[in-house]
Amino acid sequence: MKRTYLGEFEEIVLLTVGVLAGEAYGLSITEELEKETGRSVSLSAVHAALQRLQEKGMVSSHMGGATAERGGRRKRFFTVTLAGVRALAEIRDTRNHLWDLMPKPAV
Repeated sequence: MKRTYLGEFEEIVLLTVGVLAGEAYGLSITEELEKETGRSVSLSAVHAALQRLQEKGMVSSHMGGATAERGGRRKRFFTVTLAGVRALAEIRDTRNHLWDLMPKPAV
């Protein structure tokens, strides 16, 4: 099986899509990332990461209904695919394994 590697930003965007469970769209992802990481995140960077993740098969998207508050425009909602879940699980397992290998500090 061919591995698809994710950069750190792609990984946290993918995790955030999962956390938002059905309510993940560009602005909600950006706001959640800023809240949880304390980092300033641009909407365009999130959209670029979502595009890459979709090309890699890690997320899928669908258009929501038009809303008056958005001037009749529709939101594109994202969900994590099975491939995305598997990639995140592999990343978590690798990180946990490496943490387990870290020597304990001398007291």
